[in-house]
Amino acid sequence: MKIEADNPEEYIQKVPEERKEPIKKLRSVVKENLPEGFEEVMIYNMIGYVVPHSLYPDGYHVTPELPLPFINIASQKNHIAVYHSGVYANDELMNWFKTEYSKRIKTKLDMGKSCIRFRNPDHIPYELIGELAGKMTPQEWIGLYEKNIKG
Repeated sequence: MKIEADNPEEYIQKVPEERKEPIKKLRSVVKENLPEGFEEVMIYNMIGYVVPHSLYPDGYHVTPELPLPFINIASQKNHIAVYHSGVYANDELMNWFKTEYSKRIKTKLDMGKSCIRFRNPDHIPYELIGELAGKMTPQEWIGLYEKNIKG
């Protein structure tokens, strides 16, 4: 599901009605918990939280004119997705998230390398997503990215 929008508010207005509140709540919990230095943008037709060029001039190695992506929130065809690049690059963080999810949530975790999928908005663990968002500073993400991904 591709939603074209110039800003997060417009994006939220364009998602299906039953997803508006969950997307708003995810956006809010991420913004409240992200360490200082990340910037909210629209990137890849999703709400994104990035390391801006002012902190990391190299940008994303695949597309250097774009800032370094960190977290994205999206309404996809069959689910709401939270993309977290840090869990992809850091096994310890991935293991923490999986363990905490299984302790707190009764439903099975539906997750890819960096994509956490929620087919039922009622099962989104907002508090846990907030904790995950707060676990890494922009400087820590840059270091991990350069070590494990950019290579």
